Amino acid sequence: MSSSAARIPASLADLAVPVADLAPYYRNPRTGDVAAISESLATNGQYRPVVVNRGSLTGRPNEILAGNHTFKAARELGWEEIAVTWLDVDDDAAAKIVIVDNRSSDLAGYDSVLLADILSELPDLEGTGYDQDALDELLDNVQLPSALPTETQDSEGAAPANDYLQWGYMQWGTTRVQVTSEEIDRLTAAHKAYVETHGTDGGFGHHVMDGSARTVAAGA
Repeated sequence: MSSSAARIPASLADLAVPVADLAPYYRNPRTGDVAAISESLATNGQYRPVVVNRGSLTGRPNEILAGNHTFKAARELGWEEIAVTWLDVDDDAAAKIVIVDNRSSDLAGYDSVLLADILSELPDLEGTGYDQDALDELLDNVQLPSALPTETQDSEGAAPANDYLQWGYMQWGTTRVQVTSEEIDRLTAAHKAYVETHGTDGGFGHHVMDGSARTVAAGA
């Protein structure tokens, strides 16, 4: 069994053809991340076929209209076969299929909060197209709500003056902790002092965590 056959599921096995028989679209305007697709193929296998034009109307046989970078990744991985579905369309239709396949991806968006939650819950990021840096950036860019309701707690002291707290939580990964405006002010002051001392905020997280660890150890 070839390495590619092992990565093509049984449901697509009847669609497999030799990689050497196919040709990329001759004017593909899309530049894809072949390395990310290679990682996906190696991890997840081929989960959908590429779309190939037979070429009787274009004079360019076995030309890939959708899945050009999947084809390139499979070839780089040394696959001998890849699953395909067939069309037989003229030049205009072929061009439109290539363009809309790319454009529909450009027009799509994400529910960033849901995406971040799903990625954070996975045991690892292999085969997702994300690495830890990309996930961290996604988490950093998840939009904070303009206000969060204060929690009702039985405690001594005056009740909160407002029903909502601005900048009401801190989040890392899928952990979210509510904080008060006073705590935010203290954190902001600590960050300012750190930058003034070090000239950068690199390592500030370690600085805060180390201080917290000493506080816990001291029994405060």
